[in-house]
Amino acid sequence: MALPQVNTPTYELAVPSTDKKLKYRPFLVKEEKILMIAMEGKEQSGIIDAVKQIVASCTFEKFDISKSPIFDVEYIFLNIRAKSVGEVSTVNLRCLDDEKTFVRTDIDLTKVEVEMKEEHNNKIELTEEMGMIMTYPTLDSFADYEGTAVNASNMIDIIASCIAQIYDKGGEDVYEAKDSTKQELIEFIEQLNSKQFADIQKFFDTMPKLTHTVKIKNPKTEKESEITLSGLNDFF
Repeated sequence: MALPQVNTPTYELAVPSTDKKLKYRPFLVKEEKILMIAMEGKEQSGIIDAVKQIVASCTFEKFDISKSPIFDVEYIFLNIRAKSVGEVSTVNLRCLDDEKTFVRTDIDLTKVEVEMKEEHNNKIELTEEMGMIMTYPTLDSFADYEGTAVNASNMIDIIASCIAQIYDKGGEDVYEAKDSTKQELIEFIEQLNSKQFADIQKFFDTMPKLTHTVKIKNPKTEKESEITLSGLNDFF
C-alpha cells in the first residue's frame, strides 16, 4: 500500500517590482537540505544556486528568477522561509554606541518590506544628448562575488551587467546593451567623468531594497540604537 501524501498549504504575495500576484508554498525537507548543505559550504555560488532552486520549486516554476531583480527574489525567499520554519528570525545586532556589544533581537519577517524610494530613476542623463537606461541586478549578477551588495570591488562589473540601453542624439540613436560585449560596456563606463559615475551610483543607492528598521538597547550602557537591516543576509 502506498503511503499517504502530506498536503502542503499555498499562499499568495505581490511581487514588489510588478505588483503581480504569485502563489507559493513552504519549502520541504528535501529543499531545506539543499539550503543547509549550501550554507555549510559557505560558497556564494552554492548559496545562490540553492536559493534559485528553492524559489523556483516553491513558486511552482511560475517565477522567472534569471530575469528578476534581486530584491524580488529576496522578498519571495524571505516569505517562503517565514512560512516554512517560522515568521520570527533571531539575529545578533551590534550596538552603535560602543560598536562591540551584540544584542539578540527577534525580527518579525512578516513586517519586512521592499522599500521604494521616490527619487529613484532608471534613466540616467549623462550629457544633454546622451544617457542610459538601467535594469536591476539579478541574483546571477553576484554569483562571482561574496555577498549581494554593490561595492567598490564589483561596481563596474555590476553596472555593465545592468545597462539596458545607451541612447544618443536626443534618443534618435539607441544602442542595445545586448548587442555589445561586456568588455565594451566596461570600457564605456570607464570613460565617464566623476559626476556621471556618481549619477550611476545613485541608481544603485536608491534602488528598491529589502529593508527593516529595529531599535535595540545596549544592556551595558542603556543607550538605544536604531538599526536598519537591508538585504537577505541581514535577516538570518
